Amino acid sequence: MVETRPGDIGRRETRATLVEVAARLLSEQGAAAVTTRAVAQAAGAQAPTIYRLFGDKDGLLDAVAEHVFAAHVAGKKRAEDSGDPIEDLRAGWDVHVGFGLANPALFGLLTDPARGARSPAVAAGLEVLRARVRRVAATGRLRVSERRAVELIHAAGTGAVLALLAMEPQDRDLGLGDAMYEAVTRSILTEAPTPAPVSDSVSAPAPVSAPAPAPGSGAAEDGTAAAAVAFRTVVPRLPTLTAVERALMSEWLDRAIGR
Repeated sequence: MVETRPGDIGRRETRATLVEVAARLLSEQGAAAVTTRAVAQAAGAQAPTIYRLFGDKDGLLDAVAEHVFAAHVAGKKRAEDSGDPIEDLRAGWDVHVGFGLANPALFGLLTDPARGARSPAVAAGLEVLRARVRRVAATGRLRVSERRAVELIHAAGTGAVLALLAMEPQDRDLGLGDAMYEAVTRSILTEAPTPAPVSDSVSAPAPVSAPAPAPGSGAAEDGTAAAAVAFRTVVPRLPTLTAVERALMSEWLDRAIGR
């Protein structure tokens, strides 16, 4: 059993208070109001406490981002992975858009190129997206590389939220986010395979399969690329190959995909 010292409890409570106060200031007054002096004063603490607990103001804002996003997700009726990678990808998109619209000031900070690239909160979000895209790739539905898919989804999701935030709340067309998602998925996903019809009658003739796509056709190229992307997800786990062989095979597949 790990003994918890009173000082540790006080430190956690002080940290939580500072994060909550900073989140409130950010939501009510915008990013300009979140200064170390203002946060410390509102929390009844000393400014050096913020530097001791968070390193600097950016560290505090990252803690705010994690806190607010966790609260946002917890407030949704969101189950664990549904088992359908495509549905999970869409669910992640909806959470992203909803979070941005509910927290415009924080979203603006996280998407600021001057600080977003080094934000742990942004990095964690991208890791979640990469994991979702990898599960889609493993099903053979991804026609572009995983990296390309992540970049497209991230760019489209960020752009959709910023475009909506630029509108007056009463003028926002949430269908814009849906349309953007559909446009992106059309460019990165192959068509879902159509299951062959099943007849209840033993004497009924067997269904005639559709002809395979002609070589060089768009459908054939998409299928080839999707197969390569799917195989790429398992190459790092092939136990019978050496590390050098796995790296070489990954390189060949990346070239085949056009990565």
